[in-house]
Amino acid sequence: MVLGKLTTPSKTAYFREQTDQVETRISQHTVKLITQFFAPDFAATGQLLDELVRQLAKQGMPVEVFTGQPGYADGIDDAPHRESSKNLNIRRSRISQLWAGRIRGKTLNGLLFAMRAFLHLLRHGFEKDKVLLLTTAPPFLPVIGYVISLLFNTPYVVILYDLYPDIAIELDVVDYHHPVAKFWRWMNQRVWRRAKSLIVLSPSMKERVVGHCPDIADRVEVIHSWADPELIKPIEKKDNWFARKHGLVDTFTVLYSGNMGRCHDIETIFEAAKLLRNEPIKFVCIGSGAKREKLIEDVAAEGLENFLFLPYQDKKDIPYSMTACDVSLVSVSEGMESLVAPSKLYPALAAGRPIAVICPEGTYLEKLVSDDNCGSVFSNGEGQKLSSFLKLLSQKPSMASKMSQQARLSIEQKFTPRIISEKYFQVLKSDR
Repeated sequence: MVLGKLTTPSKTAYFREQTDQVETRISQHTVKLITQFFAPDFAATGQLLDELVRQLAKQGMPVEVFTGQPGYADGIDDAPHRESSKNLNIRRSRISQLWAGRIRGKTLNGLLFAMRAFLHLLRHGFEKDKVLLLTTAPPFLPVIGYVISLLFNTPYVVILYDLYPDIAIELDVVDYHHPVAKFWRWMNQRVWRRAKSLIVLSPSMKERVVGHCPDIADRVEVIHSWADPELIKPIEKKDNWFARKHGLVDTFTVLYSGNMGRCHDIETIFEAAKLLRNEPIKFVCIGSGAKREKLIEDVAAEGLENFLFLPYQDKKDIPYSMTACDVSLVSVSEGMESLVAPSKLYPALAAGRPIAVICPEGTYLEKLVSDDNCGSVFSNGEGQKLSSFLKLLSQKPSMASKMSQQARLSIEQKFTPRIISEKYFQVLKSDR
């Protein structure tokens, strides 16, 4: 399968011209980003936020970042306490590293980071035209923005990566009528109503938020995640050192790269793999998450030999790991379609590979993939149909090649850092 970059000279010139124009602007607003996870952390939110603030800084918007030390980056104990470049200053706190290995420890780390962030904001004061940008990592961090706004009338914008307590309720962690869930919903309404804007990652997430709080509909912005097509480019497997290293060059490879958490449908993937156990097809799972160990146990119990498990990869190696496959998998568990938006979709598109999406019917993922003709979508539990699709692609390289080209076009035309950061720029500089 020959995969090439599809950007024409005229399109490249247009993007360069637009980027040059954007970078000459000067913003009167300083953005203060508060997030626990930030590069070099392997957490997807951290990597995306790193790219976002660097793009905003290029566009002339001064950005200050207060974050934690890496929590998911194995082998990286510390990142620089302070970093500075044009329009960008980063400060990292070590307090979020204390108990990174367990769920309770991570929750406690999140609370400690939120407290540390609050003290940091109190200490450093608030200049005119500063806007707070907060994430739901950890989930209760937006409350800090709410309290600071009450104290100093500081405007804030919240990026809702995940919707709590809805996720906890869906996962049966807490009952809908539990006092904690009730209080959390009550607090959300107050945080959301006072926010300058809320940013969600999909139309279905907006519907869920507006359903909880209809009066803020005009302040909820849908801005998708992204991937950098200049970082991740299509590479033939025979020219890819990662594929050669792991013996994937001559094997039809199905890649799942990213978190294997409770919100992701790993079970349908496992069922498809069982049906393909005698086919020359290998499943490669890169990353970690709550369902990873269970999947490893199930693979061993079933005696499957068509799986390869690898840890998260360094950012510099992602262009090679993402292109060491023939198909990329994206999954969302049933009931989670309006609560989370898988960021792994966008680097998969950039890699120029067909996409196989497992999700409930009627989601934005279904529309995105079908509109762009870059893969196929399967309902949760459709392991048989997924296995048939993967087998078909392994036997029809021309079909896979067409989907690959469409995937690459999709990222270049809709989901580049420049395109997406421009939308953030407009929201953050707005006087609303």
